[in-house]
Amino acid sequence: MDEALSELGELVSLKLADKAEGYELAFGELTFTVRRDAIVDVMRTLRDDGQLRFVNFTDLCGVDYPERDERFEVVYHLLSPTQNQRIRVKVRTDESTPVASVTEVFPGADWFEREAYDLYGILFSGHHDLRRILTDYGFDGHPMRKDFPTTGYVEVRYDEEKKRVVYEKVKLAQEFRSFDYLSPWEGTDYVLPGDEKAESN
Repeated sequence: MDEALSELGELVSLKLADKAEGYELAFGELTFTVRRDAIVDVMRTLRDDGQLRFVNFTDLCGVDYPERDERFEVVYHLLSPTQNQRIRVKVRTDESTPVASVTEVFPGADWFEREAYDLYGILFSGHHDLRRILTDYGFDGHPMRKDFPTTGYVEVRYDEEKKRVVYEKVKLAQEFRSFDYLSPWEGTDYVLPGDEKAESN
């Protein structure tokens, strides 16, 4: 298996030439990192080359590494029924530099690119309809970024008086709790609610 993937890695490297920055073989998977400005050509080569035939676009997703200058990776997964192999292709970008849309090569990438835009804020140039797909209209921020607050910025509820959905700032009301941290085997030094009638030894 690893030998076949290694041979495939060498073949793909040869076909992509200077468009690829390198590849790695880990956990039985072949991953190529390619230049951002070459992604459309790379996808076309992987799809159309007679020796490769990666004709099945499986999915695309974003990954966030906030400590990097180019904090995002766009990750593409392809399948070649001819090779009976899968390949992963990665490109790096930042918050303001768009990645070229691959919808002209794989139309199925359409909603995946919209999802990466919605959840991470990754921009795709040449996409015919780049708008949010999972969050609500007017949503503030991109919820899969690691610096996005886990509580969000607003909460949604149905207001019975107004007979509509309303948006409110998040309130984290937490009632005061007192813990005695006694051993559960020894029990508490006070009567728990509901135990008032229990016999005392």
